[in-house]
Amino acid sequence: MVAGALDGVRVLDLSRVLAGPWASQTLADLGAEVLKIEHPRSGDDTRGWGPPWVGRPEDGVSAYFASTNRNKRSIAIDLQRTEGRALVQRLAASADVVLENFKVGGAAKLGLDYPTLSAVNPRLIYASITGFGQTGPDADHPGYDFVIQGLSGLMSLTGDEEPTKVGVALTDVLTGLYAAVGVLAALQERERSGLGQYLDVALFDVTVASMANQSLNYLASGVAPERMGNAHPNIVPYQCFATADGYLTLGVGNDGQFARLAALVGRPDWATDPRYATNAARVGHRDALIPQLDGIFATRRTEDWLEALSEEGIPAGAVQDLSEAFGSPQAVSRGLRQSLTRADGSQVPTVASPLRLSRTPATARTAPPRLGEHSREVLREVLGVDDAELERLIAAGVVRD
Repeated sequence: MVAGALDGVRVLDLSRVLAGPWASQTLADLGAEVLKIEHPRSGDDTRGWGPPWVGRPEDGVSAYFASTNRNKRSIAIDLQRTEGRALVQRLAASADVVLENFKVGGAAKLGLDYPTLSAVNPRLIYASITGFGQTGPDADHPGYDFVIQGLSGLMSLTGDEEPTKVGVALTDVLTGLYAAVGVLAALQERERSGLGQYLDVALFDVTVASMANQSLNYLASGVAPERMGNAHPNIVPYQCFATADGYLTLGVGNDGQFARLAALVGRPDWATDPRYATNAARVGHRDALIPQLDGIFATRRTEDWLEALSEEGIPAGAVQDLSEAFGSPQAVSRGLRQSLTRADGSQVPTVASPLRLSRTPATARTAPPRLGEHSREVLREVLGVDDAELERLIAAGVVRD
């Protein structure tokens, strides 16, 4: 197999649930070696977040856990035990990156904080992921995606009448991606300085920053944007329309596309109507234009509209469920659905990384691990722990096999 872009980079992952594991899986897909430290009894919280399960429920691999923990080795160590913490400190001494999402101050209580670990390993890059960051009046508050979606303003923009969360834990996913980007930047800088550094990544910060034009709409105008359902605050028409048999999405991004749309729906006069000729005018007169388009789109089937819109080069698409999305010719052609083989020969489904590098491609190599599956292997390989000592640690409950 071709070496990944991050081949030779070792990541010690002390995080759990989604944001941190998403960051480490992203790095793992790019070739990094990820050592996932888990509690010997419960493991990552998401192991029990089923059904559905991948394999037997007693294997402790929920579909949720499997979505974000491929390409990792699981080492089950009790961090409440002095010997357990000492093992992790030794692992950190040989690591390039540490990822953690303890509450603020939690890592320091365990002796696994950046000042402690970097004193032994000055090249260490250490990323802390929390709900609100290491500073500020809310720093000590726990951070959950759903809560952050509300506090950040995201839910105020999503839905129709009632504030609505995004259908996946997008705040966690985005935070994981930002954390991975920060780690990559720190690795690059280390090539110049020879030193690691500390990353403070907060779900709240990430969500506010990721609202892009909506955040700037507020900063530029002083007016907080409101929920608009599927409509766009700055572009018209750019939303979902009901057809005779379903729904379609329509994204008219410029005035030339709108002129072609106007001709297609039998209203070429709209292209020169001062209320609709420019996007700015359409934004100001959306309440007059959209009901007319509603009536027109309701007269034909989705498939018919999509064929006609495609011929005119107007961006549009069907509203598909996941079964339809994964079964689409595009998804099949891109190989988005993949399968990983466990040691026992069973198969685990996974989704391909969207990162397509020409020489060092991102890869899905190993299935999400069972709890402690690699404890013996890693402690022997990385720390040189012999069999007698391993047996003693396992018998004492410090390590789980």
